[in-house]
Amino acid sequence: MRSRGGKVHLKTDPAALKAAGILLDAPAADQKVSLRAVFGNNLLVEVEIGSGKGAFLLRRAKRRPEINLLGIEWVPAYAHYLADRALRAGLANVRVLCADAARLFNQLPDCCLWRIHIYFPDPWPKRKHARRRLLNAQFLAHTCRVLRPGGWLGIMTDHRDYFQHIRRALSKAPRLAVVSFPASNKAGFLVGSNFEVKYAAKGKPLYAIAAVKY
Repeated sequence: MRSRGGKVHLKTDPAALKAAGILLDAPAADQKVSLRAVFGNNLLVEVEIGSGKGAFLLRRAKRRPEINLLGIEWVPAYAHYLADRALRAGLANVRVLCADAARLFNQLPDCCLWRIHIYFPDPWPKRKHARRRLLNAQFLAHTCRVLRPGGWLGIMTDHRDYFQHIRRALSKAPRLAVVSFPASNKAGFLVGSNFEVKYAAKGKPLYAIAAVKY
């Protein structure tokens, strides 16, 4: 996901976060992931890819205690920071995985997710790096497989070219129907992630799209 600047300061040792069951190790490449084992219940599960410091995920977890939230963050410092914040906030419905999302989605079972949130993924703007983009045909095929029928995918980016690429890819994805992204909240933000707040303050155009599995 997009590179993130700035330092983070933990109040809880990573070993303690793992002992508490909030910070999880990435599974082995040949290991299937059981969300029932991860959360210890059968509640609906939502995933945010590239959670960063957790502005969106932690707020949603607090508002929706009846739903499990899994944050996938490939930068260890931010994964630890997010888990630290979740533990101190007493959010029992949050788990954090420091892992590569593209690989992890290949390890998830069919129809296991209710919502997938992908906000401000790295656009890899140079043509020679475009193959590194997360949102491609292969990943969207896995997305469709792991979403439950009626499940929802939400994407936001500040990069117009990447948005057009995403829109084209979604139009060709099997069993995913493009729908309107939900309207702004009371604060005027669509999701309220750190990047959205930052770019909105600069007056930068933002692009959002959503899809539902049928």
